Amino acid sequence: MSTTLPSHVIDVDQSNFEAEVLQASLDAPVLVDFWATWCGPCKTLGPMLEKLAAEYNGAFRLAKVDVDKSQQLAAMFGIRSVPTVMLVKDGQILDGFAGALPEGQLRQFLDQYVQPLDGAPAQEEAAPETPEEAISRLQQEIAATPDRPELKLDLALALMRAGRADAAEAELDALPANLATDARAVRLRNQLDLARALEGAPALEELQRRVAADGGDWAARDLLGVRLLLEGDPAAGLEQFLAILEKARDWNDGAAKKRLLAAFATLDDAGLVGRYRRRMASLLF
Repeated sequence: MSTTLPSHVIDVDQSNFEAEVLQASLDAPVLVDFWATWCGPCKTLGPMLEKLAAEYNGAFRLAKVDVDKSQQLAAMFGIRSVPTVMLVKDGQILDGFAGALPEGQLRQFLDQYVQPLDGAPAQEEAAPETPEEAISRLQQEIAATPDRPELKLDLALALMRAGRADAAEAELDALPANLATDARAVRLRNQLDLARALEGAPALEELQRRVAADGGDWAARDLLGVRLLLEGDPAAGLEQFLAILEKARDWNDGAAKKRLLAAFATLDDAGLVGRYRRRMASLLF
């Protein structure tokens, strides 16, 4: 990590946390980055957060907490893995996430709560990188910097986006232990499990026909849910799993509950996940 921090970024520990985070958050949101020097993903996330703090031009402040030097703070916030990021406003935690998100997802997270202030540099529109372009870029970066294992996780994610599940799984299985439990790795593992369920499965239209003909065809409804989830209609997919949970919760050793939990782990829409978690809980308890 750089010893000279850019504007809108500050190192925080127990001595200045109240002033620089809690009190400062009364004026503008403060993004708190819990990191460690030994953490590979932190080396990816930290510079991106610093870049965004500069780009947003004071719309939020970035407070960096080294968990090894500030163990009391880390314990107070229940930090179990790094990087972990929390957004504090008006002295309260609004939201947060664990793991090193891609820049696009970081922007989506921030844009829920803050907007760049006047004077921030305008973003240039760039063509989105295709999965194959990302694979090629990451393979070159890995060859040039083999001591950055976090790039292998990025590669596994790119392979999955390209539909190359076997190659993605091979990269995922080869990750070091500290990355195997990264939030993105856990999400990818769940995506792979769901994709495996569709190997040899009927097409979407055939599954829909079977469910329409027999609402108790749980196997068809289960596969229909997975297809809808992975093919762009997650709410409709979750509805299929809930229908099984409501009518046949013990079918296939409780498969519907397992599908729902796996689905929640793969979705970015916190509102959607929250609604369906509550509906699942109402059926279970």
